[in-house]
Amino acid sequence: MRAQMLAEAPLEPLGHGLGRVDLEQLDAFLKSDRSQPGSMMLSELDGFLTGLAVGPELVRPSEWLPLVWGGAAPALAFTGVDAPTAPVGLVTGRYKEILREVADDALAPIFWKDSDDRIVAADWAEGFVQAIKLRMDAWRPLFTSRRGGRLLVPILWQCRGESGRSLLGLGPHTDDHLDEAAIALIPNSVKQIAAHWSRRGSRPNPMTIGLGFGGGPPRAAGKIGRNDPCPCGSGKKFKRCCGGVD
Repeated sequence: MRAQMLAEAPLEPLGHGLGRVDLEQLDAFLKSDRSQPGSMMLSELDGFLTGLAVGPELVRPSEWLPLVWGGAAPALAFTGVDAPTAPVGLVTGRYKEILREVADDALAPIFWKDSDDRIVAADWAEGFVQAIKLRMDAWRPLFTSRRGGRLLVPILWQCRGESGRSLLGLGPHTDDHLDEAAIALIPNSVKQIAAHWSRRGSRPNPMTIGLGFGGGPPRAAGKIGRNDPCPCGSGKKFKRCCGGVD
């Protein structure tokens, strides 16, 4: 398991194998004036989507997509093209990609590298915690379980407030080697969190029931017609958006 790392200034991919979703294109949009001022940046978004993908309950895109854009839908970055090259298509595409990576034990979180060439996972971890907060009651059993709680430690280790104090009560300065060790454990922690909910039988597979991501129709809703608006919120017809994406 290898993290995808993007340098902060300038933002350029390091290595290869970034997958089918054009992360550079998504990153450029999120940083542009076409995106809302409160939009998530790429690493935070990746952590947020990962938390949604492995959480105890499915969260519909209509609920979480507005949070990606800071509460307001963005103008499409591209016109005259299909959804996979528009912002919503890129975001939902990355969500699907994360689901596949977790299933294949090949999760590659998007972290940053700072000017000193150190890996920074704080934005990613804070995005993950935002996903937890959407279903805090459902996540609570993991926090209260001794074994389950340990799975969250590498992620919560990265989250710090303005004072520099972490969610785990750590001081503003910790050993760099401990930080690196915690970051290295994140992919496996995510895998084990997904397995935890799977063992409890508390979470159906979004790739098999739908939610607008290539499976059947969403639960508690009628069948989605090919010409109906896509439930992901892109504004496109279902057949030209998630209904046409494998």
